[in-house]
Amino acid sequence: MIESSATPRPEYRALDLLTAPVWVIEGRENEVVFANKAAEQLSAKSDLHELRHGSHSAHAEEHLAAYLPALRACEPIVEIWTLHRNGEAVPLSCQLSLLDQSPQNEQILVEGILASLPSASVSRISGLAEHGLYDRLFHSNGAPMLLIDPAADGLIVDANLAACRFYGYTRESFCRIHTWEINALGRQVLPIMSEVAKLPGGHRPLNFVHRLANGSLRDVQTYASPLEMDGKRLMLCVVHDVTEQKRLKSELEFAASRDPLTGLWNRRHFLDLLDKARQQKRRNDVDYSLLILDADHFKNINDQFGHDKGDEVLVLLARTLENRVRETDSVCRWGGEEFIILLPQTDIGNAAHLAECLRAFVAEIQIPALPYITVSIGVAQHQQEETTESLLKRADAALYKAKASGRNKVVC
Repeated sequence: MIESSATPRPEYRALDLLTAPVWVIEGRENEVVFANKAAEQLSAKSDLHELRHGSHSAHAEEHLAAYLPALRACEPIVEIWTLHRNGEAVPLSCQLSLLDQSPQNEQILVEGILASLPSASVSRISGLAEHGLYDRLFHSNGAPMLLIDPAADGLIVDANLAACRFYGYTRESFCRIHTWEINALGRQVLPIMSEVAKLPGGHRPLNFVHRLANGSLRDVQTYASPLEMDGKRLMLCVVHDVTEQKRLKSELEFAASRDPLTGLWNRRHFLDLLDKARQQKRRNDVDYSLLILDADHFKNINDQFGHDKGDEVLVLLARTLENRVRETDSVCRWGGEEFIILLPQTDIGNAAHLAECLRAFVAEIQIPALPYITVSIGVAQHQQEETTESLLKRADAALYKAKASGRNKVVC
């Protein structure tokens, strides 16, 4: 069950009277502030990430904060979350709006839509072959378009020329397969599609991964709107290939969060990780610790052997640290010859033990034509209600003591 990390404002309690699930989320912190009773019942033990990234979830943006400009402009935003009813995962359409427009405290109100919207909003066309306008609009459109029958297990009723070219199927072949056969989610996409079919249109495109006829996968954004033909409620789906845009975005995000020399997390990203660790502790009371390492006498290496050799040492240290910690741990180049490691679910005793193992392992490394390298390490465990700044200062003070007492040491 979701628990808010801060004491909710009294006025939120009125939301408990609603039968529809409602969440209040800190826009920039991506943290649940309040969930009413209906939301808690449907959330089970899921956190916000599981709700938005579950087996039945679909969204237009990876992070809720990306919606803030559109929400400020009062644009309609809909996501599909994965909830639980009678022990089973179910999809639920959620309407997003801006609750508090204070720049310092923007909060997003997420309202679950329990009932299907009225069918009066559905566009109607009485027949396929009888309407040349539909035929011209559908088949001359440059974007891939699919006409889907949700009631027939997601059968693809029609596909335009652009869709045939993109997916690699003939029109005849397309009209014999189901939409779940081209979606990487497989049949899990059917509940999502059923939920999308209830929407009147006007929502942002949702993100999926589609499989082409040759088996390759493409990242796509799909915009689906209901369409009534011959008494059937169909879905008109427009598909946009965003594989290249997503790849470029991923590369830019990687470059923005990584140290260019070592490939480790950089200081900016690591501070975000520390904030998340602190939030996790506030929610679940889980210990975490920090190690700050400094390469001893590193300036002598640069001065005597050159900066290229110095860079070689830093890269070797980075790989050594990465290979000697757990997958759940995070290693960062803090600056110069300093590195910092975040150890989730780790108390001071285990953190000190790991630090001693790292110190001993590094001391045995030898690079040809270079002297042995040693590191000094400061260790600190996060204390109750301690700020990130205070934790960093204590770890740094421990590192200073390790260096002042002769280097190649671990100090807690």
